[in-house]
Parts: sequence; structure tokens; C-alpha cells
Amino acid sequence: MSIQKIVILGGGESGVGAALLAQAKGFEVFLSDRGALKESYRATLQAAGIPFEEGQHTEERILEADEVVKSPGIPATVPLVQKLQAQGIPIISEIEFAARYTNAKLIGITGSNGKTTTTLLTYHLLKSAGLNIGLAGNIGDSFAEQVIADTFDYFVLELSSFQLDDMYKTHLDIMVLLNITPDHLDRYNYDFQNYVSSKFRILQNARPKDDFIYFTESQPIMDELAERQPVVNMLPISLQVALSPGGYVTNGQLITTNNEHSFSILQSDTPLRGSHNAINMLAAILVAQSVGVENDAIEAGLKTFQNAAHRLEPAGTVDGIQFINDSKATNVDSVFYALSSMDAPTIWIAGGLDKGNDYSQLDEVVRRKVKALICLGVDNHKLVDYFGGTISSIYETQDIADAIAKGLEWGKPGDVVLLAPACASFDLFKNYEDRGNQFKAAVKTLMIK
Repeated sequence: MSIQKIVILGGGESGVGAALLAQAKGFEVFLSDRGALKESYRATLQAAGIPFEEGQHTEERILEADEVVKSPGIPATVPLVQKLQAQGIPIISEIEFAARYTNAKLIGITGSNGKTTTTLLTYHLLKSAGLNIGLAGNIGDSFAEQVIADTFDYFVLELSSFQLDDMYKTHLDIMVLLNITPDHLDRYNYDFQNYVSSKFRILQNARPKDDFIYFTESQPIMDELAERQPVVNMLPISLQVALSPGGYVTNGQLITTNNEHSFSILQSDTPLRGSHNAINMLAAILVAQSVGVENDAIEAGLKTFQNAAHRLEPAGTVDGIQFINDSKATNVDSVFYALSSMDAPTIWIAGGLDKGNDYSQLDEVVRRKVKALICLGVDNHKLVDYFGGTISSIYETQDIADAIAKGLEWGKPGDVVLLAPACASFDLFKNYEDRGNQFKAAVKTLMIK
């Protein structure tokens, strides 16, 4: 049966892009969003003459679809999705839909932590080396919209587990799996194995000559690989043992071997610090080698990379004290990596909306690195109770400028003041970006004085 009617569920970046692509390919298109559309998306749909609704889902119209492209934010448990499934109407992601219409080679990157940094770095290495490459997926502009013109030779796609869940036939030429740690379990029946299986969908259409880059010290990855034994070109990464082919770290040196090409660079010669970023860089370098980028271009790209905001982002130096914005560190795992990568006495700013945090993972790193704790939140009792016996200087505030002033007062030249909240931002801020931007603005104010 040929598909005639396509319904798009969700009118965000991916949904509007999918609607434009469906229209460009000659389908009858209808977009439905239960919430309100952003003004820019509404204007785009109106200008294209694509019928849409917002604030509701008209079931009769949606159930007439031959195929549905669903936003990754809509869970499969929603009654409307279950009705579509009961009628046998295929439900796919924007990635799956767009992949049908591109001749570009596809690089897919997933993992519980580090996806965005690795995707942006991979894109930067390939683009700065002169490759004709697009950036899409869980980041940037809609993949589907970019595929309308289909002018790129490569796409690097950041893939969340929610996007992978609705992908079936998409073939990725290079697959990266950085790590798997418990996350989003509310979407997976609180069963970690369901989440692991979701991440492993990145391998579902792998061919023997495709490259699979993965981190060997992530136990869930290794357990699953032992079960599945996929037939694919394996390029493992380790922080502990020398691997060839693959990538590893020794004495601060990042070393990779791929297609008989070897590359090495001191991590201290790159802008990214910390062991988690060593993994991210090794993965990106291996991708660059897979597509034939020369060593000098890889080195130049690594040195000129600027990470996305709010990820261990230098915010400025005042009186010899360095301020670092890691507002994106909203869980304990991220804070562990952030603190581990500090190489100076650290005044740690933490707090916000606690998500049931277990701080015991931080015991040892806090003892080694943290000289003072500034709690920035409406309710700080959990942080104060937990770290009161370990950290001698603790201060509580609900004002970010006050937090920074206290950091400056307690700091000595050479110290670091690190914003790594371990919590959501919604008690005092709109979101983690707002928190990070206010932190940077307050530091800039001090720098001007």
C-alpha cells in the first residue's frame, strides 16, 4: 500500500521539519499538537499552507493516517498512540522519515551523558576539515527540513533513546555509543534493561563494514555486546588499557588507531578537560579517521573547538580566581565528572530542585577537591545535612550574585569557583540555561568593577 496521508504529532523543530518534508514529497499532511505552537513554527506552517491544529488532538482525523511521525517527547503509553498501534498504523520518528530521502552518509551518536559535546565536536572536526556535513537530530535544525534540499555528503545526528525507539530501517554508517547509565526510567517501565535495549537500537541495521565506536568501561554496554555479538567493525575506547584499533588514554595523551592511521594529542593541548571529555574526544577523533580526515586537520579542529554553553564553560577570572559554568550538570553523575576534572582547590556552588539525589558517589571526590560549598536553592537542607561533616565552610543563598560574591571572598588566586548544581533549576530559574546565563552575567559584572 502506498502511503498517502501523513500525520505529524507534535509541532516542535522536528515536527515542523517533518511536515515540510512530507509536503515536499507530495503527501497529504496534517500536523497536530496538544500544546501551543511557537509563533515562528505557526508562521512557517501557515506560509507553507500546511493544515494544523494546536491545543488539541482531533482523533478521527489522526486515525485516518497511513503513517504517523511522532515527536520524541510523546510517550508510547499515551492513549492516542495506543489507538494508532491497535489500528496497525505505523508510527515513526522524524529521523526515520527523513533518512528515507537522503543520500548522505549518516553518523549516529548516543549515550546517557556526553552526546551533545561529542556530536558538536564531531561536526566541528569534519566541517573544519572541509567536509560537506550537516548537523541534526536532538540538536540544531530539523533533519527532515535539511533533507528537502539534500545538499550534504554527511550528517552527524545526536540521537536520544526516544528518537531511537521510533527508528526501524534507518541505516547508520558510523555508530557511537558513549555510555549507558540509568536515566529516563519513567519512560521504560522502571526497567533498566528496556533502556539499554533502546540505546542498542543504534546497531539495528549495522552492516559488517560499518564502524561501531563504544566505551569499554561502561559495563551495561559490554554485557549487552556479549549477548548480541553484532557483526560490525568494532572500534573500542578505554581510559584504562591500550587498544588498537580503537582509542585510549595514557599519561594524559589521547591515542587512536583506525584504518591503520594513528593519531595522538595531549589532552592539555585541547580545550576540553576531564576524563568524560577524553572519552568524547576519542570518539570524535575515531569518527574523523573513519571518514578520512588527515591528522593535521584533526589536531587543528580539536584546538579550535568551542563546546556548547553551560558545559564546564569558562565564565571569567577575577582576582586570579577562575569561575566555571557547568549549569548543565543537573545530576550527580555529571557533577562527579565536573569535580573530577578540577585541578585546583574548588569552591562548589550546588543546589536547586533535588531529583532524589544519592550524593554518596561524590564522597571521595568532594574530600579531595572541594574546600567550600555554596548552596544556591530554595531548600538546601539535603545538601547541608549530607556534606556538613565533610566540608567545613558551607553558605546558603537564593541569590546568584551573592553566591558569586561569597565564592570570591572565600577564594584565593589559583582557586576555582564551579557552578555544578546536581539539581534541576526550576526553584529559582526558568531552566539550566537561564541559571548559567545569570551566573556568567554576574561574573562579568565583577570583572568590570
